[in-house]
Amino acid sequence: MGDSLSAAYGMPLEKGWVHLTQKRMQSRARFVNASISAETTAGAAHNLPGLLQKHRPQIVILEIGANDGLRGHPPAAIFMNLAAMIERSLEAGSAVVLAGIDIPSNYGPAYREAFRSVYPKLAADYDIAFIASLFDEIYSRPDLLQDDRLHPNEKAQILIADRIFESLNTLLD
Repeated sequence: MGDSLSAAYGMPLEKGWVHLTQKRMQSRARFVNASISAETTAGAAHNLPGLLQKHRPQIVILEIGANDGLRGHPPAAIFMNLAAMIERSLEAGSAVVLAGIDIPSNYGPAYREAFRSVYPKLAADYDIAFIASLFDEIYSRPDLLQDDRLHPNEKAQILIADRIFESLNTLLD
């Protein structure tokens, strides 16, 4: 479950981290990419139950919330939506990997910190796999971003795939 960061925004799907990770996993896992560009945690929480029932995943990767942050949604609402997705996934028997999300510093330190704190708190509360950030060094390197300076480019997708692969490898072992 994700947004444009997982939906290979601005590039062919086969260049995105989801496809690249699937290739590395080979037959160990089959990915279903339910990422939608511009998706919010509320939209993802609404769509998740049907996806869980249809696909019965062993692992759910949650990379969602950037659009909530960019729109200034309250961190408490983001927390509640993500918590609901984690709970539904766990109830369905799926392990969960939560990817931490960040927003640009121009949103101010108070909002940014409240937003960023949602992810490690959820990971600790639910004792789930957590990737602190898929994008830390990517956003500090313009050569890894598309022209909009928001979306990782094809070179960055390889770095993201490496981080996801490590987490999945641990869960599947």
